[in-house]
Amino acid sequence: MRGIISSLILLAAVATGGSAFAQAKAVSQHNDWGVYSYQSDNGKVCYVMSVPKEKTPASLNHGDIFFFVSQKPGQNVAYEPQFIADYTLQEGSKVTVTVGSRSFAMFTQGKSAWLENAAEEPQLVAAMKAGTDMKVAAKSGRGNDTGYTFSLSGITAALNAIQNCQ
Repeated sequence: MRGIISSLILLAAVATGGSAFAQAKAVSQHNDWGVYSYQSDNGKVCYVMSVPKEKTPASLNHGDIFFFVSQKPGQNVAYEPQFIADYTLQEGSKVTVTVGSRSFAMFTQGKSAWLENAAEEPQLVAAMKAGTDMKVAAKSGRGNDTGYTFSLSGITAALNAIQNCQ
């Protein structure tokens, strides 16, 4: 399990282009969600991360896909959801995150996506805690529609683990 976690950290570092993620340490694992932390120039960063259980269409090479929720106390960021693909997302496209009957729009930049309306971050996190799975729909830079299903098993415990990130 430790090897898988280390591999996920390394893959996340490559996906985000950030060397800080390469310095991240695995803190704990809660079913399908891992807890990680690292020290940045602006203070400690804690995050939970998972990979999808399903990727569609199966005929495409999706690469490594991640969904994060970060705590960055030194930057006044609390529970910021982020989707990270292994490919460039179509410029100007939206990523849609659906949990139960709730959908949330994310804006894209490069390989990442964040909620368009930051005020909805607590609502998405609450939906994730109450849900069983989360669907993410995106469009690649080549125009391919892609879809991902993430298990939400362990998300509440993982988020509780980063609640007091300092």
